[in-house]
Amino acid sequence: MLAVSIPLRPFLAQEIALLERRLAAARPTIGICLGAQLMARALGARVYPARAKEIGWGELQLSEIGRAGPLRHLVGVPVLHWHGDTFDLPDGAEHLASTEICPNQAFSFGSHGLACQFHPEISGDGFERWLVGHAVELAAAPNISPAALRRDTERFARISASRGEACLVQWLIAVSP
Repeated sequence: MLAVSIPLRPFLAQEIALLERRLAAARPTIGICLGAQLMARALGARVYPARAKEIGWGELQLSEIGRAGPLRHLVGVPVLHWHGDTFDLPDGAEHLASTEICPNQAFSFGSHGLACQFHPEISGDGFERWLVGHAVELAAAPNISPAALRRDTERFARISASRGEACLVQWLIAVSP
């Protein structure tokens, strides 16, 4: 495997080992946000700091393969991004989505693996806890406004949650025995 550019937290080693086993056994596996980064790492890809933090709502640019699969439900819909790290596309993975800041936002691995660095699951419920829980991170990023995040969450969360659910349900149906 390739070295990780960011320090690997000891408690994540077990998670990566589990992902390695699941993916090698072709078991259905989905990773969201850090989970996508861990999947990339488990598949031997480099995980490293992105050129900027990507925190806020924005649309994805889907690849042709991305537009043909479950992510098609997210076309034209802002999704929540909340990460400062990114990853290289693992060998054998199919590129599904990108943004200007992070060229690898989503990938599939065979028919059993889906990794989304963005958040297709966010409904807006409990979003205030995100703001409180990440207050230090947000304070260190003067170009990110908690007030704007609240407004955008009110604007986009409902449609994003509905489309994200359709995306995840389609993927789950496809991987169900």
